[in-house]
Amino acid sequence: MSNVGFRVFSNFKRLERELIEQFREIPTSNTADVMGRSASIGGEMKAYHRPGLTMAGSAFTVRVSPADNLMMHKALEMAKPGDVIVVDAGGDLTNAITGELMATYAKSKGYEGFVINGAVRDRAGLWELRFPVYAKGLQPRGPYKDGPGEINVPVSCNGVVVNPGDIVIGDDDGLVVIPAQDAENILKKALEKVELERVMMESIRNGTLDQSWVDETLKQKGCEFN
Repeated sequence: MSNVGFRVFSNFKRLERELIEQFREIPTSNTADVMGRSASIGGEMKAYHRPGLTMAGSAFTVRVSPADNLMMHKALEMAKPGDVIVVDAGGDLTNAITGELMATYAKSKGYEGFVINGAVRDRAGLWELRFPVYAKGLQPRGPYKDGPGEINVPVSCNGVVVNPGDIVIGDDDGLVVIPAQDAENILKKALEKVELERVMMESIRNGTLDQSWVDETLKQKGCEFN
């Protein structure tokens, strides 16, 4: 396909749903930690839905021109249940890329949620919908529908690259992108992290937590004590 900037790729490999669902039960913080703290989409990306919702799905990626959502509409017709629609609008907040109507439609199709590197609108409606929507900001002014754009190409959200088929997870802390090719290894490490923190929490509650590592680390780094 030679029409770079205005093209649609239909097929990409999705991981097994059973594998993806296991990440839903793991806090994003645990998964981010075992990935070298390098794959979380935080900072300016905020949740525009009620607290307590979780999201875990295959990334269905969309790149749009700032202020235009033509290709996002096409994505809503192409995606499959369990997909997370990830839209890179370049972080521009001039026009909202989506809102309550499109989110309601996406929920009816069985999609997992929206991640918008740009603006959304209809905050009150999104709050009541109980459908995960993460975005960079709010803007009442709506989008154009002229294109160009691309579907199922690598995109960027707040500096994190998202490829079609990567796992995208979200909770109240934010978002983490898990490269598809590393998912099984990351899952194993994340589950180990969950168990480690469970043991630590138990030690805190019964007063047996060993914190001797703090002074040892300070000494190793040359900290002076007076």
